[in-house]
Amino acid sequence: MESKGASSCRLLFCLLISATVLRPGLGWYTVNSAYGDTIIMPCRLDVPQNLMFGKWKYEKPDGSPVFIAFRSSTKKSVQYDDVPEYKDRLSLSENYTLSISNARISDEKRFVCMLVTEDNVFEAPTIVKVFKQPSKPEIVSKALFLETEQLKKLGDCISEDSYPDGNITWYRNGKVLHPLEGAVVIIFKKEMDPVTQLYTMTSTLEYKTTKADIQMPFTCSVTYYGPSGQKTVHSEQAVFDIYYPTEQVTIQVLPPKTAIKEGDNITLKCLGNGNPPPEEFLFYLPGQPEGIRSSNTYTLTDVRRNATGDYKCSLIDKKSMIASAAITVHYLDLSLNPSGEVTRQIGDALPVSCTISASRNATVVWMKDNIRLRSSPSFSSLHYQDAGNYVCETALQEVEGLKKRESLTLIVEGKPQIKMTKKTDPSGLSKTIICHVEGFPKPAIQWTITGSGSVINQTEESPYINGRYYSKIIISPEENVTLTCTAENQLERTVNSLNVSAISIPEHDEADEISDENREKVNDQAKLIVGIVVGLLLAALVAGVVYWLYMKKSKTASKHVNKDLGNMEENKKLEENNHKTEA
Repeated sequence: MESKGASSCRLLFCLLISATVLRPGLGWYTVNSAYGDTIIMPCRLDVPQNLMFGKWKYEKPDGSPVFIAFRSSTKKSVQYDDVPEYKDRLSLSENYTLSISNARISDEKRFVCMLVTEDNVFEAPTIVKVFKQPSKPEIVSKALFLETEQLKKLGDCISEDSYPDGNITWYRNGKVLHPLEGAVVIIFKKEMDPVTQLYTMTSTLEYKTTKADIQMPFTCSVTYYGPSGQKTVHSEQAVFDIYYPTEQVTIQVLPPKTAIKEGDNITLKCLGNGNPPPEEFLFYLPGQPEGIRSSNTYTLTDVRRNATGDYKCSLIDKKSMIASAAITVHYLDLSLNPSGEVTRQIGDALPVSCTISASRNATVVWMKDNIRLRSSPSFSSLHYQDAGNYVCETALQEVEGLKKRESLTLIVEGKPQIKMTKKTDPSGLSKTIICHVEGFPKPAIQWTITGSGSVINQTEESPYINGRYYSKIIISPEENVTLTCTAENQLERTVNSLNVSAISIPEHDEADEISDENREKVNDQAKLIVGIVVGLLLAALVAGVVYWLYMKKSKTASKHVNKDLGNMEENKKLEENNHKTEA
């Protein structure tokens, strides 16, 4: 006869093996977990008061159970079954929540929580879903370049380690690319790693490019499902070099200038708008029908005015595709006659001419001793003040750096000329004798005194300006003396003397020689006086003419009156004679 305990054990075992009873109100429950995270599965059953123990199991594809965890309600102990794939990964809490660490794709199963009493078994199933985010998509095996109007592989978009598998999409400038016959071809494939059960997705894009794709960004994205739903990850942008043929040729003149002048170096640069650009061209110089084969540049050194003309370049294999540029080489010539150092005598005439020849109208400026002149110099009679350094300078304002200048150093020579003056000091105690000298080169002055008298100052001289200066001495002669002034330069020696009375004898003073500046003022005053005098003379002349006309008219009237009076007198005498005869 079997014992009551043995009967209970057999009953529980049978219940565990065959139990399919679900707790009323419980349906399918799904737990989503990220790959590598911890899977947490609540039991979702109310713990009965007469609970003996709780267990967790999972079901194989054929439906057979595999027990993995056990917990007694009385001993509070936990036991884990010897299942290799869950070794050291399980944790069963007091409320019978099962945790599985380091979630794997193989953990996608139907797990069941079982709570067992003496007379019943309660079950609550849980479906586990594991998701693995794929790697960021990357465009690999990219084409080095794309050629217009040719269908060519652009690259592969790859995204790895995804679960479940995802989908790859291509974009051009942010817009989705759809397959188009002969223009867009997309080939998609996926592979699963048999060990990790993770997917690798690859999408190959073949693309027929145009010039509109220059600098256009291409990207791809992968769309996948995660624990929280669908997500999309985009790749980095990829820009491709687009090759296209040359359609136009242009020519440049380097360095870029507004104007080219003689002596410049210029470089002709020919460009084609294709990609890659042409590396060689034919250059055509003015007057030369045959082209010169060169790289995309051709240099002209030290150009002259005869280099002015049209310059052209073309493709080597397509000469009809040609470009041209007109080049003008500006020039400026200056001829100064006479030039250099020129020596003339005072009073001589000296014609000066500055002749300009230029590619454009040039400006001419005359300078004398670094001071700008109002007009070009002309010398009909040279003066000492005409001496100096003259510069004729010309420039083309539109052409940077094109300037010419020639200089004339004019030397005006003259023999020494002397004029002596004297003046008595207002105090009457001394007399000032001045020797005015004119000449170039500068004459040296020497004084000689004949007679007695003290010399108060013998060395005072004025500055030498415009070929003139003076030397003066102040003396107090006790008797009549003679002062001699000697002026000498390389041309001649001139001597002049002046008699000076004793200080006690008054004499007429001679006016000092006026300076050039004062002479100009005097000339201006003289001109004013002459103008006034001429005006007065004209007014007197007009008044005289008027008076003469008046007197002429008056004399004519007087003649008539006198004639009448004469006739009357004559008649009176005749009457008197008649009376005498009668008597």
